[in-house]
Amino acid sequence: MVVVGFSGASDSVPPLLWAAQEAARRGSTLTVLSAVSVQGVLTGPGGDQGMVAPEAAAAAEQALAEARATVADVEGLTMEGKVVFGSPAATLVDASADADLVVGAVLIVGAAAPKLVTREMLKTMRPGSVLVDVAIDQGGCFETSRPTTHAEPTYVVDEIVHYCVANMPGAVARTSTFALNNATLPFVLALAGKGIRQALLDDPHLLAGLNVHAGEITCPPVAEALGVNYLAAREALAGSA
Repeated sequence: MVVVGFSGASDSVPPLLWAAQEAARRGSTLTVLSAVSVQGVLTGPGGDQGMVAPEAAAAAEQALAEARATVADVEGLTMEGKVVFGSPAATLVDASADADLVVGAVLIVGAAAPKLVTREMLKTMRPGSVLVDVAIDQGGCFETSRPTTHAEPTYVVDEIVHYCVANMPGAVARTSTFALNNATLPFVLALAGKGIRQALLDDPHLLAGLNVHAGEITCPPVAEALGVNYLAAREALAGSA
């Protein structure tokens, strides 16, 4: 069994596809988890196990539907979807106790990835199973993660194999370079044609990528991590006009 979490966000699609292809190659079932956080669980009268907030459950089911559509073309794949309730870390570990492979992919823009799986949790996993930390470029989402290389990609902690290669797309350098160029070229052309300030003001997506301008931190997570003041990007650009 291969287990992967899927939120429906664009950054959770590549790990899903990677896990699907690996599951098909192994002849294993792909288990896709869509988590509803504890904030989405309502306690019923008398403190019973309560009901789930309808919008939270609906969003989780929608994510699973999107996951099924995303992996529909992966030949030979068997997928099962599960909506799970509770913290992402606990539900991931519970579902992964018998897994061959667990893929962790967490992205908080501009900030370090949270540690979802502690070393203590590894004891519940089957010896010889594999953790893949896609979030390693942001510090990793497993407590026992540390960056590795394509030359020496794995190490073992408590009988669990860890794969934590920084810059994983480097394994297919030519393909990933074309993909990156295709994604960034329109922004490069806008910057070259309009100048930095106007290109940023004209495109909210490009503006969202601005971290520092004229000595001001314009990315909230970066300002919080550094303990310094934050200034909105548009204000910083206006002040330097």
